[in-house]
Amino acid sequence: MIFFIYSKDKPDSFELRKANRAEHLEYLKKFESHFIAVGPTTTDDGAVMDGSVLLMEFPERAAAENFRDNDPYAKAGLFESSIIKAWIQVYPKSQA
Repeated sequence: MIFFIYSKDKPDSFELRKANRAEHLEYLKKFESHFIAVGPTTTDDGAVMDGSVLLMEFPERAAAENFRDNDPYAKAGLFESSIIKAWIQVYPKSQA
């Protein structure tokens, strides 16, 4: 099952994001086989990262929650809010 995970950074937390980025990227490497699309959101001018969007495959919601909760960004208190929703790809058409 594919899950959409969106986590919004707390205001004025770019330094906290930078301080935990290397550990976050190392954590992500362990889950590369689950990736559909992964990356940060930014301010409209693209100058500052201000959140994260991940489309990932997990067997159930609990696994997606566990992934999110153990992300170094989450553990560092970077996120103001976070949502996880099951997601179905319509376009481009999947190969399944």
